[in-house]
Amino acid sequence: MEQISSPLITNDAVVFGILMIILALVFYTSGLKSGFWNRFYKIIPSVLLCYFIPALLNTFNLISGEKSSLYNMASRYLLPASLLLLTIGIDIKGLRRLGIKAVIMFFAGTLGVMLGGPIAFTIVGSAFPDILHFGNEDTWRGLATIAGSWIGGGANQAAMLEVFGASKTLFAQMIAVDVLVANIWMGLLLYGAQRKDKIDKWLRADNSALSQLEERMEALHLQEKVTNTDTRHWMVLLGIAFGVTAVSHACADVIAPWFEVNYPSSAQYSLTSSFFWLIILVTTLGMLLSFTKVKRLENYGASNIGSLFLYILVATIGMSMDLKALFDNPKFFLVGIIWILTHIVIMLIVARIIRAPFFFVAVGSQANIGGAASAPIVAAAFSKYLAPVGVLMAVLGYAVGTYGAYICGLILQYISYLIG
Repeated sequence: MEQISSPLITNDAVVFGILMIILALVFYTSGLKSGFWNRFYKIIPSVLLCYFIPALLNTFNLISGEKSSLYNMASRYLLPASLLLLTIGIDIKGLRRLGIKAVIMFFAGTLGVMLGGPIAFTIVGSAFPDILHFGNEDTWRGLATIAGSWIGGGANQAAMLEVFGASKTLFAQMIAVDVLVANIWMGLLLYGAQRKDKIDKWLRADNSALSQLEERMEALHLQEKVTNTDTRHWMVLLGIAFGVTAVSHACADVIAPWFEVNYPSSAQYSLTSSFFWLIILVTTLGMLLSFTKVKRLENYGASNIGSLFLYILVATIGMSMDLKALFDNPKFFLVGIIWILTHIVIMLIVARIIRAPFFFVAVGSQANIGGAASAPIVAAAFSKYLAPVGVLMAVLGYAVGTYGAYICGLILQYISYLIG
């Protein structure tokens, strides 16, 4: 067996500092409104750099994800806290104000992802059986991480990575499929936003509700007040985030062994996995807390801190990836293309049936595929006052992403055994 040489930097404190510097530089440059960086980030998404710069350092053995404990820290502590912070701000009443068509289109997008993956995997897997396995592991485990990304976002993707146990090498290839296919689709949505009238005409859309929504959002924007935050607010916010994470860990450590002892066959559904129960519990508790006064923590930056934790996790995932293996299997990209096409077809069919405006198609799709990072961008392409609608719909994805991606993963597993 070939011995892996020791990386140049082995001190996790130093590695963590490097990762934080990388994230700081990416976020600083991506926020510049003019010049080279502004043009650069119109082509290269910032989240891609958060994955691939650490991956470059790992590929050239400057750091090593395999020999570091940072990913374990981020996935066990920061990921569940991130999910909690991202879900407590869900505004169920606000979702109702969007109208039934907006919610229908969001869930049509979710259904498109849940069905698109299994359909694409069946088609490509039947034609090319070699893609059913990647080395000594099952490909469906990696595809389940794409389902997590395309329903909820990076946090749900990382959750599916842990729940279904894909290797970092397989996950690196799935990241490439995820980012490339998702960003091509986002570009097409932005292009379509400039031709919304023609598309609405084809969809036979009724735009009256959308016009009223835009007027309401403009009025809310004018009334919006900035909430001052201080250390006390942030300490309460972090206390709740990590407190609920601790409760979820404690419960998971009891529930998973109980299933392992009493129902060992449930392992195929991940019910014996403590991490699975951790994610389910923290997401469910976050949803429940969204009905309480705890949701007011969103006014003090709950989702921003949740996103911060998530990007640290993204960087630790990146430092475990070997870029040399990225494009070894172009057939994976074929799966991704058929997958996204199925999602698109389902959304367009549903939109035409209910006469939903293209805005709800675009934002409902991007709220699934792109999450909170890009859904507001697509929404703002229609109207600057509608950008918060993208955020609101995307936050719903954080809540349903864990469940939807998990179910999709089980379907992918069944298909793999069926045609394998």
